[in-house]
Amino acid sequence: MSSRRYTRGWGALSLAVGAVLVGTAAQAPPGREPGPRSAPDPGAVVTVDGCVTAGGICSVPRRTIALSGGPVLTADPVALDARVAGPVELTLRTPGVLADVTVTDQRGRRVAGTRSTDGTRWTSATALSTGGRFAARLVVERPGGHGPRRDLAHLELRAPAAPAGDRLTVTFGPKDGGTYGVGQPITAELSHPVPADAPEARRAVERALDVRAEPHVDGAWYWVDPRTLHYRPRTYWPTHATVRAHSGLAGTRITAGLQGGPSRPLTFTTGARIEAVTDVSALKMSVFRDGQLLRTFPVTTGKAGYRTRGGIKVVLGKEPLVHMRGDSIGIARGSRDYFDLKVRWATRVTWSGEYLHAAPWSVDAQGSENVSHGCTGMSDEDAAWLFGTVREGDLVRVVHGYGQLMTPFDNGFGDWNLSWPEWQRGSALGPGTAVAAAGPAAGALRPQL
Repeated sequence: MSSRRYTRGWGALSLAVGAVLVGTAAQAPPGREPGPRSAPDPGAVVTVDGCVTAGGICSVPRRTIALSGGPVLTADPVALDARVAGPVELTLRTPGVLADVTVTDQRGRRVAGTRSTDGTRWTSATALSTGGRFAARLVVERPGGHGPRRDLAHLELRAPAAPAGDRLTVTFGPKDGGTYGVGQPITAELSHPVPADAPEARRAVERALDVRAEPHVDGAWYWVDPRTLHYRPRTYWPTHATVRAHSGLAGTRITAGLQGGPSRPLTFTTGARIEAVTDVSALKMSVFRDGQLLRTFPVTTGKAGYRTRGGIKVVLGKEPLVHMRGDSIGIARGSRDYFDLKVRWATRVTWSGEYLHAAPWSVDAQGSENVSHGCTGMSDEDAAWLFGTVREGDLVRVVHGYGQLMTPFDNGFGDWNLSWPEWQRGSALGPGTAVAAAGPAAGALRPQL
C-alpha cells in the first residue's frame, strides 16, 4: 500500500486512543507504517470525554477518531493503540452529521455499530479483532449556502496485533448458528496471523479445524489471508443437514512462540436449496426450491457502466428498508446518474451495496431494458415475495450477463465461483487433500480420491 497521503481539502484527521494521539497517514519511509506523532495537526481535536492527550494516558475504554476540519481520504492505515480495549467510536467534531457509516473487515464483512441520535458519532458494537485491518466509508452531510452538501470519506484502521506468546484461537462464522442456505461457507477468523511462509504452522492449524456434517460431504479449507479461512464442500451443502465446526487448537504448538487456545464451536443447519437465477439477457428471474420452479418474473439489472456482477453469490442478509444514495458508490450529487431513494424489500448479495430489491420506478423497464446501477430491480410484489422466500446462505446466480465475475472473497461470498481444483489449491494440506465434513464415525481428515 502506498505511503502517500491523499486529501480532498477536508481538513485534519486525528485518532485519539485512550487520549493518546496517533497521527494520520503522513509521509513515511517506504516499508514503514506511520507511527504516533508528538503533536496533532493544526486544529485537530485531541480531547476525548474530558481527557487530554498531553501528559499521559487516559483510561477511556474506547478508541475515538475525531474528524476535526472534515474527513480526509488517506491511503495509509490509522493505527489503534494496543493499551486500550473496547469499541471504536467515529466522531464528527464540526457542524454536520454522519449520514451513513459502513465499516468492513478484510473479508468485506460489515462491522455492526450504531449512530448517536444527533448523528455525530458512530460506535462499533464490539472491539475490533486484533491484528486486522478495517475499511470505513463515511458519508458526511454538512450545512451549505444552497442547502446541505454531502462528502464521502474513506479511512483504513489497523487494530493492534496481540502480544507475542498469546494463544491462537479461532472465531467461526456464521456467528449466530441457526438455519442457513446450502451456499453458506464456514469462516474461521484466527486471533493471530499465520503467514504463507510458515507452511508447517498453516498445516497444523488446518488439521485442527474439524468440520463434520450429517449427512457426510467432502470439503476443504481455503486460506483467504493469514488470519482468515473459508470452508466449503465440493458442491453445495446437503439440504436439511447439520453442520458442526470445532477447533482442536487448544494445546497445539503452532510456532516456537505460539500455542493454540480454546475456541467456541459452531453448529448450524441448512434448509431447502433455494436458488434465484437472474438471466440478464432475458431480463427475468426464476426462483427454484430443491430444483422445482416456484416463480418467474421480470427484472432489470445494471446498465452500461454499472453492470451487475455475474456468477454465483450468496445472500448476506435482508433489510426491509434501505436508504440508497449515489454518493455511497462515488456518484457525485448533481450528476445525472445521482439517486437518493428509500428502497423496500432489499436482499443484500455484496457488502458494497448490490441488492435484489423493489424498484417501482422502473416497472416499465423490467423485462425489457437494463436501467439500474448494478442492483436487480423488480416490482414491489415480486420483491416482497422474494424477501419472504430466501434466507442468509441461499444462492443467487447471475447468467448471460455483461458484468465482471463476482470475486471470491473481498465483497461477500463469491466462494462458489472457484472450481473445486482451484479451491483445493488454497489448502495448506495440498491440492490432493480435502478435509472431510464427516459423520460421527469418520476421521477429521480424509484423502480426496
